[in-house]
Amino acid sequence: MRFGFVLPGGTAQEQLEQAALADRSGWDAVFVWEAAFGIDAWSLLAAMSQRTERVQLGTMLTPLPWRRPWKVASQAATLDQLSGGRAIVAVGLGAPDPSLGEVGEPVDKKERAALLDDGIDIMTKLWAGDGRHEGARYDIDFTNADRLLDVGKPAGRERVPIWCVGAWPFEKSMRRILRCDGLLPYAPGQDLTPEIVRQMITWLDDHGGRRPGFDVVQEGETPGDDPVKAREIVTPWADAGATWWLEAHWMIEGDADHRRKVVTERIEAGPPPVS
Repeated sequence: MRFGFVLPGGTAQEQLEQAALADRSGWDAVFVWEAAFGIDAWSLLAAMSQRTERVQLGTMLTPLPWRRPWKVASQAATLDQLSGGRAIVAVGLGAPDPSLGEVGEPVDKKERAALLDDGIDIMTKLWAGDGRHEGARYDIDFTNADRLLDVGKPAGRERVPIWCVGAWPFEKSMRRILRCDGLLPYAPGQDLTPEIVRQMITWLDDHGGRRPGFDVVQEGETPGDDPVKAREIVTPWADAGATWWLEAHWMIEGDADHRRKVVTERIEAGPPPVS
């Protein structure tokens, strides 16, 4: 199992310093959240790529239906080149939330699902040098832009890994995961459990199989000062087949200085001690 840290926010400089600390403290990846306005995720990740050496870098997550997929493909490929092949793109439908602003993007779930499917296909095609896509929502043509296709590829690999939210037990959502490189498990209306993750993995294997190197990603919180408790929290997910644990402290009470202190101390304590 590998271990990532999801930064809950802060200024660009604060998050840059935290990423560098995570790189020194044994974490395997750093993720930043992507909102419609505020600190730009991809600019921040690009800066992190120049201040870190080991950690993979990505979003958690990109609401792809509300982005132009050819731009996301460009941003991810640029990050991959700058970081020497350390980029990850995590995508999902996006969750409407007035507290994060409203900009008139589509909120209908079927519409967002169609945009997500088109977006995943567009990104993978462009990275492979295929500049033509005719889909349910987007028609794009870069066939006369060979120079752009040549420079817009990931760093020495076929594609940037795409992790996608899979909603259990919905078949259409799960079939989308078969085209991706990782599963972000989600069980609407119920608590996600290790047993549900096992069922999702079994379904994928029974319906076409997972891509080589496929990842199963679980998110949660562990204490940095209690390794026994941290192991108890993470081990059931590892036993169920999760390949990544993402440490995510979204709801930290107190002012900005306190939140920064809590996040920094948890990063410095290092990943949960799970073999």
